[in-house]
Amino acid sequence: MSDSSPPQSLALYRRLLGYLKDYWKIFLLSLIAMSVAASTEPLFARLMKPLIDGGFVERDPQAMLWTPLAIVGLFLLRGVASYINDTTTTYLAGHLVRRLRAEMFSKLMSLPVSFYDDNASGRVISRVTNDVNQVTDAGFNVITVVVKDGVTIFGLLILLFWTDWQLTLICLVMIPVVAVSLRLVSKRLRQLTRQNQRQIGEMTQVLGEVVDCQRVVKVYGGQAHETQRFMQAAEGLRQNQIKQTSIGSMNTGITQLVVSIALAVIIYFASVRAQSGNFTAGDFMSFLAAMIMLFAPIKRITGVNQSLQRGLAAAESVFHFLDIEPEPDTGKTQLERARGEIQFAEVSFAYPNSERSALQQIDLTIAAGETVALVGSSGSGKTTLVNLLPRFYAPSQGQILLDGLALDTLTLASLRQQIALVSQDIALFNDTVAANIAYGCVVPPSPEQLRAAAKAANALEFIEAMPQGFETLIGEKGVRLSGGQRQRLAIARAILKDAPILLLDEATSALDTQSERLVQTALDNLMQQRTTLVVAHRLSTIENADRIVVMHQGRIAEIGTHTELLARGGMYATLHRLQFKEAAHD
Repeated sequence: MSDSSPPQSLALYRRLLGYLKDYWKIFLLSLIAMSVAASTEPLFARLMKPLIDGGFVERDPQAMLWTPLAIVGLFLLRGVASYINDTTTTYLAGHLVRRLRAEMFSKLMSLPVSFYDDNASGRVISRVTNDVNQVTDAGFNVITVVVKDGVTIFGLLILLFWTDWQLTLICLVMIPVVAVSLRLVSKRLRQLTRQNQRQIGEMTQVLGEVVDCQRVVKVYGGQAHETQRFMQAAEGLRQNQIKQTSIGSMNTGITQLVVSIALAVIIYFASVRAQSGNFTAGDFMSFLAAMIMLFAPIKRITGVNQSLQRGLAAAESVFHFLDIEPEPDTGKTQLERARGEIQFAEVSFAYPNSERSALQQIDLTIAAGETVALVGSSGSGKTTLVNLLPRFYAPSQGQILLDGLALDTLTLASLRQQIALVSQDIALFNDTVAANIAYGCVVPPSPEQLRAAAKAANALEFIEAMPQGFETLIGEKGVRLSGGQRQRLAIARAILKDAPILLLDEATSALDTQSERLVQTALDNLMQQRTTLVVAHRLSTIENADRIVVMHQGRIAEIGTHTELLARGGMYATLHRLQFKEAAHD
């Protein structure tokens, strides 16, 4: 992303404030409370004149009584206004963060698979967890400082002009110097903040990979390598934060120097005025108090630029993410329940930036209720072909039909409602056994339905042997279960969904012989009366398929039954012979 110009920054603010339009009354109350709290500072400085002149110089009893009471009342008003301001801004900031996170999570649910292929998970997670928090810097912390300190500065300047306009003009000399300093620093701060966001994403990515792959790290002795990766990311983050602090501090230091010079000159001329009798002691103390009070809000306003740039860079990141195009869902037809007839017509597909097409001119018709197995060497296009059916990807050329209807004419929800998926990479959630089996069910299933699905998946026995049965927590990604048990839970989930189309992507390739036998029996139960596409590595598991499609370099090389293909002596027969030899050696 390029550096944002002031109009772009203003557009970011308008978009942020748009999230608060339903809370404009609370926002207005917050602004009023800020202004009231800020106005107490110039009023306090003004009270110095009657306090000094009336109480100490003229020794007026009334002034000695009402001035201290006025100071107490002033600070009481300030306390109430500050409380209202802090409470309302926290409420609004929390609402803004919650709504942005909700929108970002909703966006995550609607993004195409290709987005996850191209973006590291650590950076995606960092956007939702870290960048959104930083948006509040641009949203409310900056607004609070600018409004509150802006009112304070305005009020103090009025008091200073009222007391002595000639001395006050000296204060205005510092404004152009401060403005130039701010402009020079802003661009660099925004660049460093964007770099900071990327580095946080990289560090989150390393952390996630170490947690997910901790067994591989231990076995292969990768601790030193992973530590080096993490420390490299952490060091980059540290250096970036030092640079941000250094630039922000330099900006604040220059501003303070300019202000201090202006204050020194003002104090000198005020002393000269006092000696000539034009200034009373009360005037001098009121003017001096206003000058000293002016220093702190100017310091905060100049220092807020760092938070502003960090917040605006985060807002850029958040809104850039929210503006990513979701999965195309232009279909209008709602399909209640498909018969299951599938046709691939001249289908080709190429991944972005790929040297060759993953699929080339695929023509294949699958009858309703038919089981078709896809076999071939790694990279032949088997999984890609299966992924086109639920529209994880769209064909580069050609068309896919379901019951004679083009997939892109169907709504994504109704299309995917027709499909159940069981893959080698089992997706389970850190929840109960029952919740994982019933995942995605619109109507919660009854205990009898859960038991029936588990029984058909050969999972009931081990589930009932668990401490809390169906209510047992299985841990992150089902870590407390064996591979075969996780696979059977995934099959039970597919059985419960009762979809007319079943996609099996190497569902038994990572299992031992005993687990494979149990899982294969469960799969046989699942495949009954369903159109099934099986991506198979072990050819022994698909010998009973109605047809076997042999793929090679993105094309269909052979089609036939197990017996026909063996008799043909082609590519399938070669694959079968090689696997038979491997099994014999085992």
